[in-house]
Amino acid sequence: MIDKLEFLLALAREEHFGRAAEASNVSQPTLSAAIKQLEDSFGTLLVNRGSRFQGFTPEGERVLVWARRIVGDSRAMREDLETLKHGLVGHMRIAAIPTALAMTAALTTPFRARHPGVRFTIISRTSIEILRLLENLEVDAGLTYLDNEPVGNVDRVPLYLEQYRLLTSADSQLGDRETVTWAEIAKIPLCLLTPDMQNRRIIDQMLFKAGVTVSPTLESNSMIVLYAHVRTGKWASVMPALLAESLGLTDKVRSIPIIEPDSVQSIGLVVPHREPMSALTGALVDVARHLATTLPR
Repeated sequence: MIDKLEFLLALAREEHFGRAAEASNVSQPTLSAAIKQLEDSFGTLLVNRGSRFQGFTPEGERVLVWARRIVGDSRAMREDLETLKHGLVGHMRIAAIPTALAMTAALTTPFRARHPGVRFTIISRTSIEILRLLENLEVDAGLTYLDNEPVGNVDRVPLYLEQYRLLTSADSQLGDRETVTWAEIAKIPLCLLTPDMQNRRIIDQMLFKAGVTVSPTLESNSMIVLYAHVRTGKWASVMPALLAESLGLTDKVRSIPIIEPDSVQSIGLVVPHREPMSALTGALVDVARHLATTLPR
């Protein structure tokens, strides 16, 4: 049963029988037969079929909810048994919003010091994608915004407050200021994240509250791209204070607090709500809770 539910989850992720079979390391007939066996055992169709995958039936959507829970619990149980036999080992997959990517090292470094048998994969995703990846068991944890948009059925560990800075050269139009307002930064050319990123939506909201809008001269889904342009001294951007510090300021670039109105956003670790937590997830949460006590609030 667990294997068949794994196939169903793969189909939900890939939305294509061939790709789902490839991701599951089985042939397409094997995957299709397993899902047909699930349907026979439940006495109802789960998948709308045609010449290609056409989505799940209402019953299939409901089974998916249970499949995620059952498969997640099964994986957690196996992790716990492996931990009892060999200590904490395994693979931790973390998805982070671009503005929080640099902070992942503050989690993974002390984690690995405690548990050297664990390896990591870290990917950059939007806040919405992180929730989808968590729901589909494709990642184990996310680093994302906690209170600007709904985060779903997850356990949260608040880590720090994201406060915004104008990064610009000292000799630029606003470069000699101690603070700037959102209305003022709308008057200068900016490079910003793309509109699908929550950080960009927050910035747009703050500009709207200040009664202005902005058309960036450059957009990217990578903070590294934005910062590389800022470091030339010819571009300006809006970035979280901690991120700017972690990337390293140069003598060409100033980090200027943005006020009127003030804006702070809570950033934290999110993991699927599960009792008990898996050993890997529980260990990461412990590290995150300790980290939270060391970061500025």
